[in-house]
Amino acid sequence: MSVERPVRMYCFAHSAEGVFAFRDWAADVGSGVEPVPVLLPGCTQRRTEPRLTTRTALLAEVLPLFTGPHPGAYALYGHGLGALAALTVARALHEEGLPGPVFLGVGAWPPPLPPAGLPDVRRATDSELLDVLGGGGVVPPGSDEGILLRAALPVLRADLELAQDLREAADRPWAAGPLTTPVLVVASEDDNPPADAVGDWRKWTLGPVRSRTVPGPLLARGSGELPQLLGRACRVAHRLLPESAAVG
Repeated sequence: MSVERPVRMYCFAHSAEGVFAFRDWAADVGSGVEPVPVLLPGCTQRRTEPRLTTRTALLAEVLPLFTGPHPGAYALYGHGLGALAALTVARALHEEGLPGPVFLGVGAWPPPLPPAGLPDVRRATDSELLDVLGGGGVVPPGSDEGILLRAALPVLRADLELAQDLREAADRPWAAGPLTTPVLVVASEDDNPPADAVGDWRKWTLGPVRSRTVPGPLLARGSGELPQLLGRACRVAHRLLPESAAVG
């Protein structure tokens, strides 16, 4: 007797370090769903590898997950910067005419934008980035917070460079046209999600766009609200969409 393969839910974090947020999700997503945290260079076992800073590097790293033997039904979920990464992957698969996700989930979207006045990250000096990230002098350089900010600057710079490159690429014309993938926009009730979060996403897909909110921080440790919601979405989307459907 054949056993149906679970829907794999590939999870992209807001930063390389944030992949830890998904490690306990297997107990909460429910039956028939397998969460797969996408471990990018620069985190945990891959800490010694250079962090990704471009769309080209991201796709070279991630697309092999989806371009080998048919992966079966799968979904994409991205949080913050990870939402841009998940959108980028869905779009690349769409452009190649490859099987795509049963749905695309995005949390904390839009991803954190560079602070107002931030120069081109790829050309900014350390001093320029520290000044803006530190609130234009609000964080004293010698304070504990200032010391931590300086220590974290290489990681912050890499994430900001990747975010900038992905945003610029997303704004370019799509040769294959917009997606038709269903999109689920998730926000925390505490964050006062924008009223037009759904409308904003219609720029990216012709498929249905739905929004849901969950209580408390989206990635709060020990809270099963978000993985439970996404697990239900995986099961519903899998029932509604044929596994062999091409990405759209």
